Parts: sequence; structure tokens; C-alpha cells
Amino acid sequence: MHYTLLPGKPYPLGAKFSSLGTNFAVYSEYATRVQVCLFDEHDQQVDCIELHERTAFVWHGLIREVRPGQRYGFRIDGPWEPEKGHRFNPSKLLVDPYAEAICGKVDWSGPVFAYKVETGNDLERCDQDDAACVPKSIVIDHHFDWGGDCPPETPLADSVIYELHVKGFSKCNPDVPENLRGTYAGLGHPASIEYLTKLGITAVELLPVHHFIDAGHLVEKGLSNYWGYNTLGYFAPMARYSSVGDGGGQVNEFKQMVKNLHAAGIEVILDVVYNHTCEGNERGPSLSFKGICNTTYYRLMPDNPRYYMDYTGTGNTFNVPHPQVLKLLMDSLRYWVTEMHVDGFRFDLAATLARELHDVSRLSSFFDTIHQDPTLADVKLIAEPWDVGEGGYQVGNFPVLWAEWNGKYRDTVRKFWKGDGGQLSDLAYRLTGSSDLYQYDGRKPYASINFVTAHDGFTLCDLVSYNQKHNEANKDDNRDGADDNESWNMGVEGPTDDPAINTLRERQTRNFLTTLLLSQGVPMLSGGDEFARSKRGNNNTYCQDNELTWFDWKLDAPRKRLLEFTTRLIQVRREHPNLHRRKFFQDRVIRSVSETGKPGSTKIIRDIAWYAANGELFDDAAWNTEWNRSLGMMLNGKTLHVSDVDGNPVLDDSFLLLVNASHEGVEFILPPPPNGSPWRHLIDTENIDDPFSPAELGDKVILGGRSMMVLTDAPQPGTLEPLPH
Repeated sequence: MHYTLLPGKPYPLGAKFSSLGTNFAVYSEYATRVQVCLFDEHDQQVDCIELHERTAFVWHGLIREVRPGQRYGFRIDGPWEPEKGHRFNPSKLLVDPYAEAICGKVDWSGPVFAYKVETGNDLERCDQDDAACVPKSIVIDHHFDWGGDCPPETPLADSVIYELHVKGFSKCNPDVPENLRGTYAGLGHPASIEYLTKLGITAVELLPVHHFIDAGHLVEKGLSNYWGYNTLGYFAPMARYSSVGDGGGQVNEFKQMVKNLHAAGIEVILDVVYNHTCEGNERGPSLSFKGICNTTYYRLMPDNPRYYMDYTGTGNTFNVPHPQVLKLLMDSLRYWVTEMHVDGFRFDLAATLARELHDVSRLSSFFDTIHQDPTLADVKLIAEPWDVGEGGYQVGNFPVLWAEWNGKYRDTVRKFWKGDGGQLSDLAYRLTGSSDLYQYDGRKPYASINFVTAHDGFTLCDLVSYNQKHNEANKDDNRDGADDNESWNMGVEGPTDDPAINTLRERQTRNFLTTLLLSQGVPMLSGGDEFARSKRGNNNTYCQDNELTWFDWKLDAPRKRLLEFTTRLIQVRREHPNLHRRKFFQDRVIRSVSETGKPGSTKIIRDIAWYAANGELFDDAAWNTEWNRSLGMMLNGKTLHVSDVDGNPVLDDSFLLLVNASHEGVEFILPPPPNGSPWRHLIDTENIDDPFSPAELGDKVILGGRSMMVLTDAPQPGTLEPLPH
């Protein structure tokens, strides 16, 4: 075919189709020659067209005959000077950093390294062509009928987030058609959506769906990258999760999934990995950024740019402070909001993105740029507030508009229910939205994304079933994964037929879930924890794409019972604004009011109060005891200090949460209800068969060992009605 090349435009970057043809634009500051290479559906190169125009380091040109579905890649020439950071090699086909769809896999047996890997010398260039061994970019047509799609726009304070893996969630679900299981279409299928809506969550947080690759060392072991933290393309949805293959249809399939979830009132949050790429260090492959302009896209050692700075533990760190890299990151975020309609982002190792030169800076260009961007003004921004570099643990230090995965919440709650002493004071902060971390910098309780488990680490079932990690399936001699999990197996490692241990494990699981879902802040439930999903003690299943990580939908009686319990808990939370407040507690006497009008006749009004088992207010000494493992927390529902859309004060029931991490039961003398109505039973985690039984209460209750009880001053126990969806 004859191709007509026109000058085209330097913006937008990537391959953009219009009625005129397809405009190609790629940034490379030090390149001396740029070619667009075109491939047919059989992966054979049919032409290679040189771009002659160069504007502000952007090489560009419009090719009239190129249409959507066209496969392509770049070949970029320039200096081969690794000791200066330049690794240009025109024999290596490169994926477009702005590719909106990517097809094919990396064939690690081919010459995908820019240097002679057989010698191990990264200074010696390899001139073998690798086009047959690497993925290709695809030109995309943006047309899609959104049909009036309307994002749910659930306030973060009202959110219940459900972390899941696109493939693992539906891969084994018999209610999803077999050809759709494990795909975007499977997650967007009515059976999946019905499950999520019945559970009551408001948002799904998807493990990475930006196109990623399987690392060579995993392929050699017969494993694959399951979690997806190995990004190749920041605009392209991962092709392996598509039911229609990798020819470009994955884009519209992703959009349809989002549209279906939105129609059910469920938001979509993406776990994004802008801190590093799949290309590794100086001994990694050259697949895209490294060959396009290595010194632009990566942070190199200032005194020896042959080597890479590594704050991520993956070999490289994305050079976010560079204007072009920051632009790519922002363009990617805007693309997923405007073109793909996602509702928010969770930023992996976000402390890395905030590093200017070395130190983590709250005033970095990354934050400044995001905060002024109107496209991102209404989306949810969630940070994983740490990385592996010095000073990288930044929980509580991100700026306003950001929420954070609260690692301190996870650690404290695990320690408390395991029975560790001296946790009460810290637990009180975690139950109330972690005011010690977020109150004094302009943020609210919903800045705290509370979680007990996540994809990384034990599931909740395994947290109460294993003392040690069991990662042998990863083929790394059980050396990978965290050694310190704050877990407790109750006396037997792994599954057991002992009914007493199984009962205790179920109770502990309910303690964790009740604590999580009734804490102030935003709960994040790790998918499958609601029905005791196990990964058989493996706490690092990043490379396990199999039954170990796929959801098992064959639920026995105890797992069904736990699912019903979790669903009811979420319902309680969502129905009561007192359990997800928008403002921090004042934690002091708010005011005194006269009950009779006579001097000295007053009633003390508090928004929150802490009680010991004897019914008295906690004193300073009680907070600091090592032996005390129980307390009561009263939440006054008449002191929310917020108004509804019509300006009327929001009022709610009051609650008394009683927790006991001791193995022995505790008799609690109930304090007087703050608003005169008697306390009524709402939840008891010790009652496995009927935890929501409306039991009658006197002035005392027996709180069982390692259990939690929730009381309410609601006028009638009643029956909870299903939430509208």
C-alpha cells in the first residue's frame, strides 16, 4: 500500500484517528530519527515511515491511510551512550507511551534487550531486530455509545470500597457465562452486579488494569504477573481481561463494564502504578520508555546515569518531576476520567510520586498539578502513602483532597484483636477516623481509608488461620512476602476439624469485619473476605493466576453465614450517618443543658464518650494499662453537626460499641444513654447463629471473650429493610 505522510501536529501525543487519517506524535528529546512501523494482523511489518517534523522535542506526522485497528510501533535512533543515560537502539520496536490498546506478549527468548544480554554487558549494544518478540500498539476509534452514563458521585464519606481483581472475581462464578468469566464483561455481567449490589458496596477498586507484562523470571518458572504491578502502557486497558481478544475491542469492553456498574450505582476506582514501569534497571528489556528517551522517563543516578534510582524495589523509578513525564501522567489520568469514565484512582507507592530530588515533598509538582486540574476535581484520589526508599513512610502526610490507605489502622486493629497489650489508646484513634493523622491539616475522617486486609498479604480467613506465611507456590523458597503479619492461627496452622477453633476463627473474623465497617473513615473490604476466601496461607500471590487466587463461589454453610453477616453490617453502616461522620468528634463536653430549669440541674452532652467495664468514664490511667483489653465507645447521634441539602440538622440513633480482646468474658455496666431512650441490642459477634437478635437488656451485659457487641438507642428494634440500589 502507498502511504501519504503529511506534517501533522505535535499535539495530542500518541496515535489519534480523524477523518484526515491518523496523527502520530511522540516525545523524544535526544532522538535523531523516528519511524512509525506498521504491522498486519499476522504481526508482519508492512512498512516503516519516517517522521520528519519535530516541534518542541515532539516528532510528528499524519498518515492518511492508517485507520483504527492498525498495529504499529516506533523505531527510534539516537546516541547509544549508556554511561550518559542514552540507550537508543533502532533495532528495537517500541510501544507508544500513549497507546490506547496493546496486543501481543513479550517473547523472552527473543532479543528484547537493547544490550547483548548473553555477555551481561549493558554497555554493548545488541543490533538484532526484536519486532517479532514484542507487543504492538493499536490505533483506536473513540466512538462509544455511553447512553447517558451518569457517574454515581457517591461522597467519599458514604463510600464502602471493595477491592477486587478483574479476572479472579468472576473466573469461577457459575452464574457468569463461561466465555465471559474473568473478563471486563464478566465483571459487568448482571450476575456480578447483582452480587455487588446485594452486598451493599458503593465502589469497586480494581487491581491494575493498565496494560502490563509478565516478567521474564516468572515466565521461566511457569508463573505470571497476576496482580499487574508491571505497567507497559498507561492508556491501554489490559488485553488479557478482554473476552474479545487483544485486537482493540478491549477498550469498548472496558467502557461497557463501567457503564453497567454505573447503572447499578457502583463507582470504578483504578489502582494505578505511575511510580515505575516494567522495563527494570539497566539490565531490563527495552520495550518503550527506555528506548524512546531513557533520560526523560527514568530517574537516573546523578553521578552515574548508567544506573537507575530505585525507590520502588522494581529496578527503576518513573521520573515524575520531569515536565514531559508529569504531562504523561496527567494525560493518562484525564483520559481514564473523560474517555473511560472511571471515578477515582488509588496510587501505588504514592510517596515515590511526591519525591522531587530525594525527600518526599507535600508541595511537589505532582500534587500542585493535580490540585489545579478541573478534570480531576471531583474524582477520588487515594494514596498508598509509602514507598521503599528512605523516609518513604508518609501515612498522614498527604495534602488536602487526598485520602490514604491507613496502614496504622490495619496494624493497630490486628494487634488489638490478636490480644496484644497496650493498644487501647491507639485503637481509639483508629475507631474515630484517626484524628491524630488527619484532623489538623484540613482533612476529615474520610481521609482515612480503613482496611484490615488487602490484596497484598493474608486474606481475612488466613489472618485468623495461619501464624506463618506459606508462599512455596511462588517458587522462591518461601523467602518472598512479609514475615510480620500480626496474625494468629488460634492453635492450629491452617484448616482444622476442631469445632472450637473454627468457632473462635469465625468470631474473630466477625470482630474484624464489625470493627472495620463501624469505624469512622472509609472501609475498604478486600474482595472475598465477606465469605472467608482463603489463599492457603500465601501472603504474596502476585504470581498466582489460578485457583489459589480466583474466588471460590461454592459456599458452605459457615461461609454463607459470614456473607449474610457482612451484608447486614454494610447495611447498618450505610443507614446510619452516625457511623460515617463527616466531621471529627470534639471528644469533650459540648454543652450542659438544664433538665428542670432549676440551677444546678443539668445534663452533660457529649458527642463521644469512652467507658470502662464498670460503667465509669475512662481516665488517663486506664488508657495506658497493658492488661486492659476492653472498652466501650458511645457515639451520640444528635451531635453530627451537619445539615442535609435543605439545611436541616442531620440526626441519627446513638450507639454503644463494646469491644473485648481478652479470652475471658467481661461484665459491662451500661452507661446511661445520651438521649434518654434505653439501650437495645443490635450486634453480638459471639452469637454465631443469630448475631442481630434483638435481645432484651438490663443495666448490665456479659461481653464474651474475644467478641464485640453493638447497642443502639433506636426506639424499636425492628427489622432492617433492604437498601435501595
